[in-house]
Amino acid sequence: MAKNFTMDDVTILHEDNSILVVVKPQNMPSQADSSGDLDLLTLLKNYIKEKYNKPGNVYLGLVHRLDRPTGGVMVFAKNSKSAERLSKQIAEREMVKQYLTTVLGGPAEHKGTLVNYLKKNALTNNVYVATFGDHDAKRAELSYEVLEQTEHTSLVKVQLGTGRSHQIRVQFSAINCPVWGDMRYGGDILGKGHNLALWAYRLEFEHPISKEHMVFVAYPPAKQPWTAFDIAKHVEQFSDDSEDDGVALYTKPHTVDHLD
Repeated sequence: MAKNFTMDDVTILHEDNSILVVVKPQNMPSQADSSGDLDLLTLLKNYIKEKYNKPGNVYLGLVHRLDRPTGGVMVFAKNSKSAERLSKQIAEREMVKQYLTTVLGGPAEHKGTLVNYLKKNALTNNVYVATFGDHDAKRAELSYEVLEQTEHTSLVKVQLGTGRSHQIRVQFSAINCPVWGDMRYGGDILGKGHNLALWAYRLEFEHPISKEHMVFVAYPPAKQPWTAFDIAKHVEQFSDDSEDDGVALYTKPHTVDHLD
């Protein structure tokens, strides 16, 4: 049974006249789908309507999505100009999206790039690895780094080069390292009954109006399998809070532990 989400389940990281940055709860659709369950976009529109007492329809632009089982940082545009400029950053790969995931086992290489061609079965909603030139197959690319390992799992940082449906889950499953808790792609051996261990922890972009460089970070929930790793240590090592590049985090990392 789907959870009845409310704004109490959504952490607002930043809000101004142009953008709204939030932490999406896991197992909530980014936008309306065939399930009919309340989605994040609709919930946020209602929040804006009530907070600012706006009559009629509220504009809120969905410029990127997270799969329903994935939680983490998302930015929404509060006007069409901001939506256009944020979408342009995404199209030109200027918006940086980074994920943390726990996978079963571990990749053969500590760091690397995965490139596959993916197809989606519209009937089952499953995505699978195809071959180059296969009809409707789309190129999928990501880079990864293994941060820490236990006897059976690995904590991995992922940066997407493309934004395909189920991309991280399918590409890691294809190298026999499925995401912990992923029933669809073979990762539920250890994490059966738990949330998918995939979290969009970091989002970096240029503010569409002020041009300010903004970096938002939110920790994954303090639950299995994340608690097996020193998340704070690794986030600080490769976040923009370091002295390496001189860019401060716009929002300091903080733990989101109330999400089911």
